[in-house]
Amino acid sequence: MNAIMPQQVKVPTVGESITEVTIANWLKKDGDVVKMDEVIAELESGKATFELTAPQPGVLKIAKQKGEVVPIGTVICEIADGQATNTATETKSMTSNQPTTVTPSSSQSMKSTGAIKEMKVPAVGESITEVTISTWLKKDGDFVKLDEVIAEVESDKATFELPAEANGILRIVAKEKTTLPIGGLICKIEVTEGGAVETKPTAQTTTTATPVTNTTSYAAGTPSPAAAKILDEKGIATNQVAGSGVGGRITKEDAVKAQVSKPAETKIAPALTPPVITSGGSRNERREKMTSLRKTIAKRLVAVKNETAMLTTFNEVDMKPVMDLRSRYKEQFKEKYGVGLGFMSFFTKAVCAALKEFPAVNASIDKDEIVYHDYCDVSVAVSTPRGLVVPVIRNAESLSMNQIESEIVRLAGKARDGKLSIEEMTGGTFTITNGGVFGSMLSTPIINAPQSAILGMHNIVERPIAIKGEVVVRPIMYVALSYDHRIIDGRESVSFLVRVKEMLEDPGRLILGV
Repeated sequence: MNAIMPQQVKVPTVGESITEVTIANWLKKDGDVVKMDEVIAELESGKATFELTAPQPGVLKIAKQKGEVVPIGTVICEIADGQATNTATETKSMTSNQPTTVTPSSSQSMKSTGAIKEMKVPAVGESITEVTISTWLKKDGDFVKLDEVIAEVESDKATFELPAEANGILRIVAKEKTTLPIGGLICKIEVTEGGAVETKPTAQTTTTATPVTNTTSYAAGTPSPAAAKILDEKGIATNQVAGSGVGGRITKEDAVKAQVSKPAETKIAPALTPPVITSGGSRNERREKMTSLRKTIAKRLVAVKNETAMLTTFNEVDMKPVMDLRSRYKEQFKEKYGVGLGFMSFFTKAVCAALKEFPAVNASIDKDEIVYHDYCDVSVAVSTPRGLVVPVIRNAESLSMNQIESEIVRLAGKARDGKLSIEEMTGGTFTITNGGVFGSMLSTPIINAPQSAILGMHNIVERPIAIKGEVVVRPIMYVALSYDHRIIDGRESVSFLVRVKEMLEDPGRLILGV
């Protein structure tokens, strides 16, 4: 085998406005043998983090150290003396603790064509400029089939499945949680011909794999997205959990099994004695990179606060009529339509009727024009593990109560599974959000731009109120309407909320349409 000539590795161009990057981390040490397309370093700009891959196999010679700021085009390392790389790589793979996948060079039934298929981030929507690799469903070196789902990619709006574009051996370029621009390189597939052959570890391979289970990598102690959410809910720091995944990664199963460590018992200090901080309490901290969805939510909420003249008006609704009607017919309703009768269908119908009467609440601003909508596309805020999403019920004004309930169940299920499409989350004209399911008594919801108003529902609490000169206890819900004062006047906003209140306190009006 001929020796591979030394190759200089320079800082690549990562964006039009980016002139320099910081070497955030070297994932390989000086003198290490690296494989082609193996991630060797992480580069960080003011906008995102990028992974640097080896352009050829060989021995790594580092020129710039961790923490240095270097301009675009600067040489940061060299890869040379690649003569023994293949042999070293094959020897290392034989002693690895990973399941063994038959490669084209070791299988008679799967021949390499020599072609390399580069898979890049596809265009997933007009307003989406970058995506994050959420989860790899296949490991590096696995054989994949054409159109087989190999990864899940998430944008700030939805999660997408990434299918393989050829039969062959998968070579991962972008690791999990890496953020890539549209067109960025995700992985490569060494195209093969013949059947898909994948073998389990032989007895000999399993035996030799045991001694190297202590090897660590930069993935050690890093939780998967699902594991990170579970640990966050439990209040457990990642450094308190041992990872059983590849390279020490903390898996979802590890997070489920993890238990909160009990702090040591401390003695109660005498009265009037200053409090003493003991060593029994945990003072751990952890940092997690914001997801694309969370960053986009933050930007949009701040933009709405800065760009709209937002005000909020409040009212209260006596929910007894709706609750009585629901209790009387909910069993028959579910038996006939197969869905439960909830409060959302009552509120959606009341909102649609009020929007027809006060069209400015259903309008939006486009530059110097007001766009009025003759239809009601009602957005419903849904809380998911990834963040808040707002799917849309199309033409809600023409739907029956059971159709609204069915659509809410369908959209909420897809939202929690991360399967909503871009079309299902765009184009709403008015939003309803229900903080009451979490126990909220009162809030000032933020407008869902470019809409001009949002209705906030809250919890139902029994309160004493005066009816015809007598004090009675009724189930009361506070409702809030946040609106853009640029196009909605106070009279319209208050009248709209009063009309919603009137219809809910006399639900027969919803049925009769008066």
